[in-house]
Amino acid sequence: MLSREEVTALLDATPNLKHRTLLATLYATGLRCAEVLQLKITDIDSQRMLILVREGKGQRSRQIMLSPKLLVQLRAYWRWRKPPNWLFPGKKPGSPMHPSGVRQICQQLAQKVGIKKQVSPHIWRHSFATHLLDAGTDLRTIQVLLGHASLKTTAIYLHVSERRVQATQSPLEDLAILELLTPDGDGRRR
Repeated sequence: MLSREEVTALLDATPNLKHRTLLATLYATGLRCAEVLQLKITDIDSQRMLILVREGKGQRSRQIMLSPKLLVQLRAYWRWRKPPNWLFPGKKPGSPMHPSGVRQICQQLAQKVGIKKQVSPHIWRHSFATHLLDAGTDLRTIQVLLGHASLKTTAIYLHVSERRVQATQSPLEDLAILELLTPDGDGRRR
C-alpha cells in the first residue's frame, strides 16, 4: 500500500488534470479501477454528496461518499474537459478510458516520483481502505464502501495496517497489578 506521503507526492506530481482527477477518485472512493472507469457524470450526486456505483463487482450497485475535496477536483476537471457521458472518456469516442491506460499512468508516475514499489490502480484501493482503518473507521463500514460481499475479504486490511497494530494496547495495561520493584539478590520482591 501507499503511505499518505506517497499518495500526496503522486497526486502533486500529476500534471494532467484528467489523470490527477482519476487518481484522486481512485483514492478518495476506494473503487476498483473498472468501477471508476464506468462512472458517468450523472453518477455524481453533489447535492447528497454521494457517488452511485452502478453494477460493481457481482452486479451489485452501491452508494459511496463523495469527498468535498474530490468534488472540487471533479468540478475543475468537468469545467476543463466537459465529458458528455463517461466521467473518464477514452480515446475511442463514446467509450470509457481503458484500464491499461490507468496502469500505465500509475507506473510512469511512480517512476517520476521515485517510488520503488509496484504502483497499480488497485494499490490506491488498498491505501484507501488501510488509511480509513488507521483513522478509526470500523471494518463493517469499510466493507460496505469497498463493496465486499464478505467481511472476511475486508479483514485482510487488519494485517496491513501497521498503525493499527502500533496503536493496540496490550490487555496487561488494564490490570491493576503491583508495580515492578527491583528484586534483591535472591529474586524476591520486598
